[in-house]
Amino acid sequence: MILSKRPDVERFLKDPAQDIRAVVIYGKDRGVVRDRADQLAKRLFARPDDPFDTAQLTESDVESHPGKLEEELSALSMMGGRRLVRLRLNGEKAGPDKATAEALTRHVEGQLNPDALFIVEAGALGRDSTLRKVGEKASGCAVIPCYEDEAGDMARLARETLARDKVSLNSEALDLFVSRLPKERGVARMEIERLVLFLGPGSGVNATAADLTDFLGVEPEASLSDAAIDAFGGRLGAAQAGLRRAAAEGEGGPAAVRAMGYHLGRLRRTLTLHKNGIDLTAAAKASGVFWKQEREFLRQARAWTLELLLDIQGEILNADRACKTSGSPDQLISERLALMIAGRARRLGL
Repeated sequence: MILSKRPDVERFLKDPAQDIRAVVIYGKDRGVVRDRADQLAKRLFARPDDPFDTAQLTESDVESHPGKLEEELSALSMMGGRRLVRLRLNGEKAGPDKATAEALTRHVEGQLNPDALFIVEAGALGRDSTLRKVGEKASGCAVIPCYEDEAGDMARLARETLARDKVSLNSEALDLFVSRLPKERGVARMEIERLVLFLGPGSGVNATAADLTDFLGVEPEASLSDAAIDAFGGRLGAAQAGLRRAAAEGEGGPAAVRAMGYHLGRLRRTLTLHKNGIDLTAAAKASGVFWKQEREFLRQARAWTLELLLDIQGEILNADRACKTSGSPDQLISERLALMIAGRARRLGL
């Protein structure tokens, strides 16, 4: 059973089917994978970390002790009731992948302890993964692919985490905070927890954007984001100033090139959605555009075309490769890229 749609995943995590004996959760963002595995374990087990009823295994355990996994899946709970076996696969090695698939097959068929729940946390399993193929076809197994968080996912995570400590952000502050969060779930969660400490756990504060000034500061990523927006908006001077400010803050050319690529990606997604019949403003929001930047972003979206963006994308890829060449003047490369983009933007009337 594959659960790829968010409502289906959330329903399953809150109320797992009783006949499920194994769950494979995988994806590039290991933070999301871990969160969902933890949520499932806490839902089904009063003490998911109890060493008497829970086995925590890693990829090295599977490699160094071939029979260890099936031993743990065969063992009975020392305290009675259901047993939990969790396996964390660090990479995509064929050996552990195949061994896990074989153990999963025997387990869902009832050859091992039928009262054990087997949870596998894995990285981005490709279509050639034996574990993924077996899990998707096996009855009694749920497979949950995890995709990169979008702005709405991060906003929900921030609201729920803050609420548990009785603090909150108003809508403007939440938008600002989420726009600065890193995409990786685990790192983002640490930033949210750091914000809780800044606001004061249990204080009941409903912070504004102004309240976050000292917490957020002026980050290099913000300078790079602004520089990318300025470049695509035809403002060369402002773009160059933003790039140099970010460089002074420790972010060099490669990060600047990535920022311009990220902005291009948002423009391209917005224009693609609009081409398919979605209102331009709605398309921009679906692409995760921060509301304070919406007016400028829409101005750019009305001027750029998908064909022009495709040409720019090639230039960005070339700049990215050049920046990664040993000894290359990466700061100069990023500034030349911004100059080229701003020049084309001006020719579009921006």
